Amino acid sequence: MSHLLEVKGLTTTFQGDFGTNTSVDHVSFYVDEGETVCIVGESGCGKSVTSLSLMRLLSRSGEVTEGTVFFDGQDLFAMTEKELDKVRGNRITMIFQDPLTSLNPVFTVGSQIAESIRVHMNLSKEEAKARAEMLLERVGMPDAAGTMKKFPHTLSGGMRQRAMIAMALSCNPKLLIADEPTTALDVTIQAQIMNLLKDLQKENGMSIILITHDMGLVARMADRVLVMYAGQFIEEAPVKELFKSPQHPYTEALLGSVPTIHDAADRQLFSIPGIVPEVYDEITGCRFAGRCPHYAAECDRRQEDYVFGPGHTAKCIRRKELLSPRKDAN
Repeated sequence: MSHLLEVKGLTTTFQGDFGTNTSVDHVSFYVDEGETVCIVGESGCGKSVTSLSLMRLLSRSGEVTEGTVFFDGQDLFAMTEKELDKVRGNRITMIFQDPLTSLNPVFTVGSQIAESIRVHMNLSKEEAKARAEMLLERVGMPDAAGTMKKFPHTLSGGMRQRAMIAMALSCNPKLLIADEPTTALDVTIQAQIMNLLKDLQKENGMSIILITHDMGLVARMADRVLVMYAGQFIEEAPVKELFKSPQHPYTEALLGSVPTIHDAADRQLFSIPGIVPEVYDEITGCRFAGRCPHYAAECDRRQEDYVFGPGHTAKCIRRKELLSPRKDAN
């Protein structure tokens, strides 16, 4: 079975004042049709850079140095910019973290949505305007007709995010990349937006890559989860399996830092010591070793994707050795 999106060995570097640093290090994953895959991890782990690399939207200092990305059987990295423009914003779309900086401040919301529709769907100006208004209504925008004439800075955070979602969904994409789509929104608006994405996914059969650090959002939205740390995917599992039996200490720490409705009154939330390393090119072993309470000498060896169950892998040799039967056992 072929995947809708298949990424192999993706490596992204940035040129800085002190040389070249690797931000995404040989990551591989896939997304199937109609599936929601969550990429989770702390800030600075490489989640957003991964998505921008897929879309070829890196800044001038960034470069994809290795890897392949196939979408619907097409090699995105082999396309010219003109060819990619027919895919990007049409069949693959993205919701960015901050809608205020992603929307053009000198054009009305309606004109920006209609422009995308006209470019990719070859509709007339009036047809594109009508579709844009319909999309704003569909995403729950109050007074869609009035919002069409407003500028982004006059809208609230939740309304701007809805406008971004309407723009992203304007051409019925096959893949939606949502990068922290509910950042800085209150929980009520967050729930509304997530419900909207799930409803639209059911209607259109699109796939979603959801980038977040919110484990509650992961539990609610994901089919599969990719846990990212220091530029690598250190654990992958179906969502229920990940919450039931996390295998990497970093995943356990993330889950341990989140309160649940089942917690005892005296439960203490876990705080992960230290920070994500800024430079990790020269770390040969486990990149979480310096913060891990289970560190041992074997953690300094190169870590592979060890299998812990169907679709469940993790880069933790200590956990694998604990679970594996000893050779001298009777």
